Amino acid sequence: MVHDVMEGRLSASFVIALIQRLPDESMTVAMRTGGREKWYEHFGWGADRHLLANVFDAVQINTRATGNWKNKPPEMPMTPRPKVEKTRPKVTSVAELHKLLMGAVVKDEKAEVLHG
Repeated sequence: MVHDVMEGRLSASFVIALIQRLPDESMTVAMRTGGREKWYEHFGWGADRHLLANVFDAVQINTRATGNWKNKPPEMPMTPRPKVEKTRPKVTSVAELHKLLMGAVVKDEKAEVLHG
């Protein structure tokens, strides 16, 4: 598909639209959510599964709160869910960007001189 975009047979916006329309329980979405290491924990967890887990937890909490317990109410297990680790993007200063850009320009100039 990348090859088709590079050759102009598909527009990049069309490919992005296809990716955005993938089902939320797809492997691509699981990879985006869980990363390469933990994608398997997120695979199959769409909005419907999260909603059902929330309903089950609400029933558990309601049972614990309204039950007629002689002593302390028992602990009700919550539905295990995949954990989403939020990563903060690395903050890059303008000076660092300039250094990276100038390094790339110097490498291109050296390559042009060598192969030139």
